[in-house]
Parts: sequence; structure tokens; C-alpha cells
Amino acid sequence: MNKSLIVFLIGIFFSLHAMAQPTQEQLEKQRQQLRKELEETQQLLKQNQSKQKENLVQWQLISKKVNLQERVVDNISKDLRELSNDMYTLQKEINLYNRILDTLKKEYAKSMVYAYKNRNSSDFLNFIFSAESFNDAIKRVTYLRSYRNYREMQGQNIIRTQEQRQKKVDALSKMRVKKNETLQTQNSELEQLAKEQKERDRILAELKKQGKTLNKQVASKKAQMDKVNKAIAAAIKRAQEEAIRIAKAKAAAEEKERKRLADLEAKKAAETGTTSTVKTPETKSRPIDVDVTERGKTVRKPGESVLLNEDNIALNASFEKNKGSLPWPVDRGTVLMPFGSTKLPSGTVVQNFGITVSSDVGTPVKSIFNGTVISVTNVEDMQVVIVQHGRYFVSYSNLQGVTVQTGDKITTGKVVGKVAPTYDGIGAIDFIISDEKINFNPEHWLRSR
Repeated sequence: MNKSLIVFLIGIFFSLHAMAQPTQEQLEKQRQQLRKELEETQQLLKQNQSKQKENLVQWQLISKKVNLQERVVDNISKDLRELSNDMYTLQKEINLYNRILDTLKKEYAKSMVYAYKNRNSSDFLNFIFSAESFNDAIKRVTYLRSYRNYREMQGQNIIRTQEQRQKKVDALSKMRVKKNETLQTQNSELEQLAKEQKERDRILAELKKQGKTLNKQVASKKAQMDKVNKAIAAAIKRAQEEAIRIAKAKAAAEEKERKRLADLEAKKAAETGTTSTVKTPETKSRPIDVDVTERGKTVRKPGESVLLNEDNIALNASFEKNKGSLPWPVDRGTVLMPFGSTKLPSGTVVQNFGITVSSDVGTPVKSIFNGTVISVTNVEDMQVVIVQHGRYFVSYSNLQGVTVQTGDKITTGKVVGKVAPTYDGIGAIDFIISDEKINFNPEHWLRSR
């Protein structure tokens, strides 16, 4: 077999094996993150069980735990597939080394037989002195030396190939052990999943018996969230009105200044009997949602936000740029209820305008970005803080011990309050990201945990 072809084939197999390795590392990292979330969810579940059994929060937590456990099992299944693929690749490499060794040994055997048949010194001397010229004799001496070096190189190649093959055999052996361990882990996780599914079904059955109580809790939560949503809408409306007021005032001031300069220039021209040639300052273009007409009236530009002005347009762009990498409002916590529709055990569908993040009662709640506090209000027995980031608004609901005031300029990481308990006694906040028109899924804006 051609030596360069052998090296090329070995290189391909090495590359394939190297490409598979990061995937397993990513799976392991993902599995560690899932286990971390499982531990946090289990901790919250124990806290809730100690206070009241078979409640809505408990069902949400066990449902989340089952979902996480299913993802762990799926992660292990992917890991097993990667291990099987790697083992298959290693076996192919070992087979290739076997074929290479067979070829090298055959070639080496042939050269040794030839050397044995021509082992007498007289044979080599006859080969050299039978040359037709001195140059030809030199070439024959060089050939004999090269042939001897070639035999030595063949022996070294055989030793190196055997060493490489043994490394692959050892790696395959270790991978078989790892696969067996992973299979045992998978079986253990499947057993745990079955237990959690059984517990979820038990809680579900108990909750269905508490239909009236559950519906009352849901109705109470829905009414609370409707009030929060109205508070957010009112805060946005006030921010829009304030932006328009400021824009009108600025436009009126600029128009007044323009007229003053024009009148002053006209007066000077009348006194000197000359025609004014000096241009009055033009109204500066502004990135706000207003235009100034000749009469000083303001109108909105189509498609632009009244909330954007020269003071916050850069902040708005920075907030948008950081989508997907914003910090979470609490250092530790798990999503109790996701964004959008959630079907409860009673069959009722609850619409969540943001995400409900559970965390220990009293945990500091931090601002996720620089902004301006535009509202601090009470909804029933909880506090709500709304922060403006250009044309975006972030709402932190179900707080206690709020530490900011309306009008405050705050930075990323600023503590705005603490996590308050819900009606079930579990610490949680409702976290909402919106603009003037719609609500967004906060998990798409926050960094992966």
C-alpha cells in the first residue's frame, strides 16, 4: 500500500474522532445544568410540601421536574448514541491499522528473504564491480545503502503502527466501560422519571378533587395579573404622554427662538435700510416621533415610537443588541410558569404575560439593564416596579421591600426589591418584558443558565 495514502487515511480517522469529542463535552455540560435545575426545583418542591400539600404551585413544580428529568434521559440517550458512533469509528481505525500492519509485515518479510538470499559479501561485491562505469558503481552503492535504510524504516513503521493500534484498542476498551456506566445511569434516571411521573399523576388526581378551591386560586391569580397588566399599560401611557409633552415643549421653544432671531434680524434690517441676508437657525431634526409644522403643531411620524428621543435612542439600541444575553433578575431561581398559555389540572388555561420565576422569599431582585424607573405601585398586597429602557419596559411584580423610587436612573444589577411570597407561601416574581404594543417571552431575552 502507498505510504502517503496510509497516512492520509489515518489522518481522516483522527479528524473524525476529534470532531465527535466536543459534542460529548457539550452533552455533559448540558446534563450538569439540567441536574442543577432539578436540584433547585426539588428544593422548592420540598419547601412547598412542608407548608401545604397538593396545591397548584406543587403541581407546577413537579411538572417542571418531570420535564427536566425527561430532558436528562434524552441527554443520556444522545450521549449513548455518540459513544456508539465513537466506538464504531475506533473499531474502523483498528481494522485499518490491522490491514496496514499486514501490508507492512508482508513487505518486511519480502525484504528479509531477499537479504537472506543475498547475505554473502561476494554477492554485494560482484553487484558493485559488475558496473559498466565508476558512476554506475557509485549508484549501486547508494542503492544498497538506501535498501538497508528502507528495511530499518519498515521495522520502525511496524513498531509505531503497533503502538498506535494498541492505543486505539485501549481507548475502545475504556469507551466500552464508559458506555456500560452510562447505560446504568440511564436505567437509574428512567426509574427516577417513572417515580416522578407517578407523583405528578397523584398530585393531579388530588387537585382535580379540589376543583372549586383550585378554580378560586386561579381566578385570584388571573385577577391579580390583570391588575398588573393594567398598571403596566397605564405606566406606558404616562410615559408616552410625558414624551409628547417634552417634545412639544422643546419644539415650541425652538420655534419661539427662531421667531425671536427672525424678528431681531428684521428690526436690524429696517434700521439700516438693508435687506436681511442672514438665515435663521433651522429646527434640528430629532429622532422623536414628532414633526414641527410652520404653525408649531406636532404630529407623529408613521412607524416611529414617540418614546424614542435623543436621550434614550442609544440605550434602546443597546437593550435590543443585548437580547439573549441579559442577566436574570434573581441569582437563583427556576421558571415556575412559562410565557404564554398553560393548561392547569382543572382544564383551565392561564395566560401568562411574562414568566413566573420562583426563588427564596427575600431574595434580592435586580435590574437586568440600565434604565429609568417610571412606576412603583401596589397591586393588592404586593409591589410592582416598572423600568423603561427606551421603547421597552421591564416589570418586576410580587415584590416586597422596594428600594427604588419613580424617576430613579438605575444601572444593571441594581436591587429594586425582594422576592415576596405567593398565596401558597412560595417565593416568586412575575417578570414581564414589553413594548408599547406587545409582550415578549423573557426567556428569549435572558441569557442561558
